[in-house]
Amino acid sequence: MGNYVQYYGVDAPPPERIMLNAGSVSMIFEPDLGFLRYIKLGETEILRGLYVAVRDHNWDTIAPQIDNVNLEQDDQGFELTFDVVCVERDIDFFWQGKITGTADGTVVYAMDGRARSTFMRNRIGFCVLHAPSACAGDPCVVEKDEGAIEEGHFPDAISPHQPFMDMRAITHEVIPGVTARVGFEGDVFEMEDQRNWTDASYKAYCTPLAIPYPVEVNEGDQVQQSVSISLEGDVSGVSASDSSGPVLLTATGEQAVPLPKIGLGLASQPLSDQELKRLRSLHLSHLRVDLHLSLDGWEATFERAVNEAQVLNVKLEVALFLSDSAVAELGAFGDILKTSKPAIARWFIFHENEISTTAQWVTLASPILKDYDASAPVGAGTNANFTELNRERPPADEVECIAYSLNPQVHAFDHASLIETLEAQAWTVESAKKFVGDLSISVSPVTLRPRFNPNATGPEADPEPGTLPTNVDTRQASLFGAAWTVGSLKYLSQAGVRSVTYYETTGWRGVLDSEDGAPEPFIGVPCGVFPLFHVLVDFGSMSGGEVVPMTSSDALRVDGMVMRKGQWVRFLLANMTAEPQTVKVSYPGLAGAVRTEIMDETNVDAAMQNPESFRVKKTPEMGIGSVKTEDESFELELNTRMPVPFQHRDLSR
Repeated sequence: MGNYVQYYGVDAPPPERIMLNAGSVSMIFEPDLGFLRYIKLGETEILRGLYVAVRDHNWDTIAPQIDNVNLEQDDQGFELTFDVVCVERDIDFFWQGKITGTADGTVVYAMDGRARSTFMRNRIGFCVLHAPSACAGDPCVVEKDEGAIEEGHFPDAISPHQPFMDMRAITHEVIPGVTARVGFEGDVFEMEDQRNWTDASYKAYCTPLAIPYPVEVNEGDQVQQSVSISLEGDVSGVSASDSSGPVLLTATGEQAVPLPKIGLGLASQPLSDQELKRLRSLHLSHLRVDLHLSLDGWEATFERAVNEAQVLNVKLEVALFLSDSAVAELGAFGDILKTSKPAIARWFIFHENEISTTAQWVTLASPILKDYDASAPVGAGTNANFTELNRERPPADEVECIAYSLNPQVHAFDHASLIETLEAQAWTVESAKKFVGDLSISVSPVTLRPRFNPNATGPEADPEPGTLPTNVDTRQASLFGAAWTVGSLKYLSQAGVRSVTYYETTGWRGVLDSEDGAPEPFIGVPCGVFPLFHVLVDFGSMSGGEVVPMTSSDALRVDGMVMRKGQWVRFLLANMTAEPQTVKVSYPGLAGAVRTEIMDETNVDAAMQNPESFRVKKTPEMGIGSVKTEDESFELELNTRMPVPFQHRDLSR
């Protein structure tokens, strides 16, 4: 298996990056995506990103194909031009991009587009991303489309609806004494809080949602827009960003939090004896099964789930989807419960025509479920994203737990954007606590791709020949998937969720590859495991312990978590980039030598093909080593051959 396949699940290098400077303002341009990222004044982000999106009638993003990139630059500024085509099915849209930066820190990104076919769209134009990590809760000034001025604040808790409308510009203080104005031309913009979907941004986008959509774009129609960034204040002493130093991972001193219970989703195929044996090594708490009681076949699905849970020695997390015939459906389900007698971790009540559960369905279901097992909590919420829960608040007085799912690919799909979503997972939990009170929160399930589109306005298109279904990601079988899982475990654990359900048991959405393997272009190891399986083994072996809050000085480069159980401490670390990184880890009480176990491209094939042997590896050639501590810290070099590994450290205190 080639390195890129090991890293990302596909034989293709990560996107190229071009470093740009406009005076003391630095940024990164990705020519494969037309994405301008991490626009910074010194070390402080002005914007997280800036890009143009073409979205079809179902809000699906049409991938850009970029050509003719031309860059002219000197010490103080630059001019970058390129051509873009967005072609898929009946959509054919062409646009030219131009980005300029000048010595005073002014940056302008302009697009000039033309439709080369007639098609339906929901949006065409710029998306402008502010980073909550840099400005959440900070004051800002919005220039309205009609000329009025509105003073406000970037939301602290996740805003369920648009915090700002009818925008022509927004200004906020970046560093003391220096403000940045972001201006919009060519359309009216408004802002949404993308943390609702675990994007780490507030997004200003064009064409207000109050205008009906989808709309027809006719061949020959033109779209012209621009976004400008300008500074006011003295920036003479500010140096451009420098990310060459080590990343610092530091225990915060905050109180430790109990680790959440971890489970997996039921796969579409029954488990073999070998798969069941491997899954037992994860120390799972539960197995999730989705039962649509109005559809044929749910009884067989439930029977298989009961049997597999019993063999795995775990409880069931049961998601019941009701219709308007809920009384009859619940009666039939109650009869089967009496004969199957499964152990239940929790119930989630959903209605097939509601995006977030209303109280009436909980009221109907609770007596039957409590009659079977009074100790199993009855919950509700949404089977979709946090945004659906946030906009249609659950009946908190009627339930014992709250549920929502998450995935990192509602709006963007590239490696960097997925890493950015990790810290936003914690923000959803913190915001949920503000309206559910003391109820326990279950995030279920966590997947790399959306399982379905809750906002579709028409039928989903069948995948093109040789492409994957929309709910499958090649990175499921990669080191990137393992690194992303480390970050997800960290932020959900530190935020205090009660339970988390990840992925599925087996198959291309699971933690194990199926016995037959998946068809191309998915690349796995038939009868093997995926790298993220080993992350969950290391996490699960600390079950019953606690997570000690830890911060990273640059979580987009290196991130990690620390768990404690009795006299044992374990670190899970991940280099999130495609470049060499140095990390320094500080934790009270560290002394002596710390055992290291590394999974990277040198041993990941063995980890996937022979997980049992890999788990008992003994030699340095298999990734075993140690590092000495000094002043309650240790330092590691993550070299260029390790773009997305995870690592863990054990020590006896």
